[in-house]
Amino acid sequence: MAFRFNFFIDEIENNEPDTHDKTDAQLGSPKDKQESKEKSKQTAETLADSSPRLATDKHQDETPSEKTICLKAAKEHKIPEDLNKVLENKVVETVSDLYYVNQSVVEMMCLDGADEEGIVSKSVSSRSDLIPGVYEGGLKIWECTFDLIDYFSEAEIQFTNKKVLDLGCGAGLLGIVALKGKAGKVHFQDYNSTVIEEITLPNVVANCLNEGNRVGNSDDRKTSKPPSKRLKKAECLPDMLTKCRFFSGEWSEVSKLLLSSSKPFSKYDIILTSETIYNPDYYSALHDTMAQLLDKNGRVYLASKVYYFGVGGGIYLFEDFAVERNVFRTSIVKVIDEGLQRCIMEMAFKDSS
Repeated sequence: MAFRFNFFIDEIENNEPDTHDKTDAQLGSPKDKQESKEKSKQTAETLADSSPRLATDKHQDETPSEKTICLKAAKEHKIPEDLNKVLENKVVETVSDLYYVNQSVVEMMCLDGADEEGIVSKSVSSRSDLIPGVYEGGLKIWECTFDLIDYFSEAEIQFTNKKVLDLGCGAGLLGIVALKGKAGKVHFQDYNSTVIEEITLPNVVANCLNEGNRVGNSDDRKTSKPPSKRLKKAECLPDMLTKCRFFSGEWSEVSKLLLSSSKPFSKYDIILTSETIYNPDYYSALHDTMAQLLDKNGRVYLASKVYYFGVGGGIYLFEDFAVERNVFRTSIVKVIDEGLQRCIMEMAFKDSS
């Protein structure tokens, strides 16, 4: 189901997007977990040895901690007073009861001048979804996002009254799930300000307005029928949206911004992150940011592919990096064998309860 917002919903189309089939691959005994991990590591090593190295792989022989990254300045994005403007001319679709703006429409708008960073034109000209230090893929929804959403339900992760950070949020679906799970605060961070302004913020607004203006009956929603009424104009901030803050910039810079604020900063109970460990260049900044912002008894839930072609990162390389740092204890809590093998990792401080 998709529809175009122009102050309110004025068009509905029946083109519910297909999502990848999702099956569970729960781990069993400790022996099973170890065998699965060893098999996955061997697969990743084989892929790494056999795959061609791209330009982004030029530092592959260095350790992740030795690499430097672009320190893109951090910025907080204020929620506009007129929420209807946020969704104006956006085409919004649904998946798993979540609203998100159509990427292709946003890209066309950005090519027409809505993208001050120029990341869309650069992505198109380079024919790449990733340009290190310029564009980090936030306009797309990557499949590990859905793996992690599934895991929330399977593991019965509780968000009620928790302070949550969606790190490297992109579309922000993980944070939106936390919001719908009655989290106390949800903050969203992405490298690119264009992603926050044109993708994340509209997605959060669309979901918050939908929660605040429930339309149709429950049977309609279960059968994916279009809403029977238009969403009303937003005249004030929905309660859910008052729980949100939005940031762009490189991880360590965002961490500095939060920790140096004149207002007291309360650390996060839960940090959610998906498809953020594809590039070993970023491991140090990501690890240190989580270490600085996570509450002493908090949890990180990280979703990743076992190996990322051309860039060289992956779940077990990052796990080894975390072990060397000796700050977090890590656990692979789920393996998804469908397609490219993917994993869910849970992280907590070694001295946490």
